[in-house]
Amino acid sequence: MPIASLAMYVSPAPLKDATRQFWEALADRLRAVGVDAPTALQEDMRYDEAWLRPDLLFGQTCGYPYVQRLRGQVQLVATPVYGLPGCDGPLKCSFIIVNAKSAARSIEDLRGARAAINDPGSNSGYNLFRASVAPHAIDGRFFSSVLQTGGHVASIDAVSSGVADIAAIDCVTFGNTLRFDPDRVAGVRILAETKKGPGLPFITAASTPAKDLVLLRRVLAEAIADPALAEICDTLSLRGISLLGDSDYEALAALDRDAAGQGYPTIA
Repeated sequence: MPIASLAMYVSPAPLKDATRQFWEALADRLRAVGVDAPTALQEDMRYDEAWLRPDLLFGQTCGYPYVQRLRGQVQLVATPVYGLPGCDGPLKCSFIIVNAKSAARSIEDLRGARAAINDPGSNSGYNLFRASVAPHAIDGRFFSSVLQTGGHVASIDAVSSGVADIAAIDCVTFGNTLRFDPDRVAGVRILAETKKGPGLPFITAASTPAKDLVLLRRVLAEAIADPALAEICDTLSLRGISLLGDSDYEALAALDRDAAGQGYPTIA
């Protein structure tokens, strides 16, 4: 039996419930057109463990690991369109945040500050962040220290509590947190926006037949547009899909190369 994994946007709690409900509805529709779809999401593995599984029918990855190591090993299904501030169709930015009491008015004001990153493999928390900081770095450095938190929510908490001074938060995560857990972001404010890049693509295994890929795209678009799923999709801020290709994600690899060309290959 193929597996499905949707673990990128599952907090706060209402999102996890809505994600489960969305998949159950999508799986029913897929089975109705002949696609062997699991009834439940795979929730007992890390978010990234499903990406290279040969039995992956439907998953979601980040654009940066896609261009770094998943190209040619998975197939792009579609890029979701979210209706949250910072999103522009399938493109999205990160919000660079500081403590609500910070006097900083620009990134330059944070020279020598303590940065928080969620993970070096993250587009929103690392690649886009690095692109914003690179022009200000001197001899490959800008910050006094870099804390790896393991997740965007933990980065928000680090800045809010004063453990770190600055972080870059995926605009979808920030928007979802503001909607469903507003107290968590009450202690931070948005200092700047990063450049926009293609968002987190839905993927399927390289071995998924072409006919199933066509059906995945069609049924996914139909499900999001179905009035019966409007409440679920509204909770997820899911507005539609865009069929981006590998060349569209090359922009994220270009940001990686540009930062290295400016002498800032690593956030430091």
